[in-house]
Amino acid sequence: MPRRPPIYSELCDPLLTEDVEELLGHFQQRDSVRYQDFSSIWREMRFSEIFLGISTQSELRRFCRVALDTALKYFLPPYSYQIRVGGLYLMFALYQKQLFKPPVNIRLALRDWTHAQTFLIDSVDSGHHDVVYVYQKLVFTKAFHFTAMPQLLTFQKQRKPKRQAMCTEFLGRTTAVQDLLSTNILEEVKNVQGLYETLKQATMGGQSHVAVTHSDFTSRLEDTMSEFLTWQEKNFLPQGSRKDRHEEEVGESSSRRARLLSSIKQKSYSSHQEGSGSRSRRHRHLEVVDSTPQQVQRAAAPRRKKPPSLRARTWKTLRVPQEDGVFLPWMMSAMEKDE
Repeated sequence: MPRRPPIYSELCDPLLTEDVEELLGHFQQRDSVRYQDFSSIWREMRFSEIFLGISTQSELRRFCRVALDTALKYFLPPYSYQIRVGGLYLMFALYQKQLFKPPVNIRLALRDWTHAQTFLIDSVDSGHHDVVYVYQKLVFTKAFHFTAMPQLLTFQKQRKPKRQAMCTEFLGRTTAVQDLLSTNILEEVKNVQGLYETLKQATMGGQSHVAVTHSDFTSRLEDTMSEFLTWQEKNFLPQGSRKDRHEEEVGESSSRRARLLSSIKQKSYSSHQEGSGSRSRRHRHLEVVDSTPQQVQRAAAPRRKKPPSLRARTWKTLRVPQEDGVFLPWMMSAMEKDE
């Protein structure tokens, strides 16, 4: 009897991912990192019932592992800080609510340990005590299982995990350009550029046209950074603002289409009025356009040459004369009236 395949995959579950993204999307709209807001959304969506309905212990253990791995995915970069906080809270809630005993641990690879420590330091510096408490609670209860690889490696298993598309609305914005524009780096670059120009004039005496840098480098750099920040504001809007902008674009396109239809109707109505005042078409004289023989020859489509018949090809092969009324005695194709 063949072995029954498992219901839940070892790597990911698309339906679970959709529910998790919906939960984190509501948490992102709250614009908060407090555990109280997350727990209210957890109760509203009745997420605590996610482990119910699984009969066998093997499937329950497999589903717990998949759920914790899915939550861990949103705890790591490149997602924004708020989404990572939501992923941490989700890991804590799933670990506490799982029905499997002993509880399934959260696999944290060595390559992700640095990201977790950086996240903890940023939370401490920002004063987010809820985040620090939940993380320390997971550590003290020994919820993390520190491993070398993020996935369990076994014999005859899938080596390449399925990579799902990341939700672009959860990705963190790049703040390096904004920090560069807000600091005094541009002034320092401008001062260095002026010092370079002064030394070049003193050394070369204004006779050399060699320039290592552009004279307007600072202004061009500032314009490029401003353009990038403008593009970032347009493409990383919240969901509500993006929806409003989409509705505005739809309204503008519909109004543009209505104006176009009205102009077409107006033109057709004016042409109809002009045509009704003139004579009927059957009384109009056809205009004869003089065309040269070359134009007629170009207009005529080339006719395909008809291939010779089987009889003609046979005569050509046997070298039979084709004069009218002349048939040799040995010819099998002679007509009865000519015999």
